Amino acid sequence: MEKYLGDYLKKYIIAVVGHDAHAKEEHLKIAEQVGKEIAKKNCILVCGGRPRGVADSAAKGTKSENGFTIGILPESDNSKTGKYIDVPILTGMGFARNQIISYTCDAMIAIGGGVGTYCEMAYAYAFSKPIVAIEKLSGKSAELIGKYMDEKNKVKVLKAKDARQAVELAIKNIKK
Repeated sequence: MEKYLGDYLKKYIIAVVGHDAHAKEEHLKIAEQVGKEIAKKNCILVCGGRPRGVADSAAKGTKSENGFTIGILPESDNSKTGKYIDVPILTGMGFARNQIISYTCDAMIAIGGGVGTYCEMAYAYAFSKPIVAIEKLSGKSAELIGKYMDEKNKVKVLKAKDARQAVELAIKNIKK
């Protein structure tokens, strides 16, 4: 069967999730590096789209390498969109937007995080999307490294030592 041209043109979409207002400098630094690696691998970044935290730093990194960014925002107005977001998607759904982020991505990279990040990871798990967490960072995501999120054993949370390895693992584990 002949392949559709769009199959060749599709870029992988990688979500970056993690700490928002409570992000530490180590989270922001690694998020920016992850964003750069996403752009270098010719992938698209999807994130929460707000002008702070891990999402903003990842988008900043992606844009610094001329990459493309999508922000799935919980608000219904554009005023809270980060300046590094190319396409803001306003949902007006609050935390329910986490499901959209998780369903939109082909793989997810989690950097620290709390209950919101845990929720995004749980949705990615439910949808059998690869999930990669950066080791040695505080937050919910690191606690799940090497584990399944329930007895269904859908996908283990993979461990990455740095930004480059996180993006490589995410891409390698996407079901084609």
